[in-house]
Formats: sequence, C-alpha cells, structure tokens
Amino acid sequence: MSSAQRREQLIMIGRQLFAERGFDAASVEEIAARAKVSKPVVYEHFGGKEGLYAVVVDREVRALLDRITTALTGGHPRELLEQAALALLDYIETETDGFRVLVRDSPVMSAAGSFGSVLNDVAHQVEHILAGAFKERNFDPKLAELYAQALVGMVALTGRWWLDVRKPRKEMVAAHLVNLAWRGLSNLDPKPALTTRRV
Repeated sequence: MSSAQRREQLIMIGRQLFAERGFDAASVEEIAARAKVSKPVVYEHFGGKEGLYAVVVDREVRALLDRITTALTGGHPRELLEQAALALLDYIETETDGFRVLVRDSPVMSAAGSFGSVLNDVAHQVEHILAGAFKERNFDPKLAELYAQALVGMVALTGRWWLDVRKPRKEMVAAHLVNLAWRGLSNLDPKPALTTRRV
C-alpha cells in the first residue's frame, strides 16, 4: 500500500471509529489494529488521534457544506427551504458515519470545524435570502439573522432525530419541515409580541 493509500485507509477507519464511539472513546491502538499497522504509522501520518480527527471533521464539514450549497439552486424561498432540508437529509442517509462524527461531542480544539460551524455557514446564506424577502415585506431586515438561525436549527435538530429513527422517509420529513416553516413564515407578524409578558 502506498503512503497515500495508507493515509486514506486510516482516515476511513478513523471516521468509522469516531462515528461508533466518539473522539474520547476511540484510541490510536484500535485505529492501528483495524488498519493492521503499528501505532507509529498512525502518528507518522497524523501526529496522533487529534490530527486524524481534525482531518476527518474537516472533510465532513466540507462535504456537508458543499452538498447544501450546491442544492441551493435558487428559485422561490420555499423551494430553497425544500432544497436545504433535502440536502441535509440526503447527507444523513448516505454519509451516516460522517454525520455521526459531526454531531457527536467533539474536542474543544475542533470548534471551528464542526457541525455548528457548518450550520452557521448555512444560516448566513439563508440570512441573505431572508433579508431580501424581509425588505420587500417591510420587515426589519436586521431580524433575518434570528430567523435564519431558527430555520436552520429546526432542520438540523430534526435531522439529528431522524438519524436514528429513519421514519418517516426523508421526503416526508422534508415536506413536514417545510410545511411548518413555510406556513409560519408566510403569516409572520411584522411586530410580534408575547401575550404573557410585555417586550
């Protein structure tokens, strides 16, 4: 096996092990054993477990963000919401180990490359879309960030739940997410207030 092939093998084994056990429970010993190499080979390629984990997370972050960005092809805001929801659910379905790595507790050092950072990137894209729609409807465009975070968070948390249950099918989950978000968005009150407490 060439050095590049060995590196890829270790990344795939690390990805699987981090998905199964999480960062803390995974060990260099087990990664090496699954690859049928000695521990120094893992250290040679990645400097340790942290280095391997950083590579795995970076790849997953890029793959998920690329998938969602590519899915946002334009059109009506409702279509964009559908595209984003389906892109996330497609990723969960086809890259289950990668998604598990991203949503598991991760070491502090990887905070910049995490599921949270992907969600923030997606929320910023959604924010720009919502800001334009808010201006057209005479809503305060500064609130677009709040609504973008709420929408992306709703889809992401539902995705985490669906990761394990897988029912109903992803198209139905996406349809219900869009139904909740869109029906709520289409009837937004420009100046909402709490009924039990004055704002």
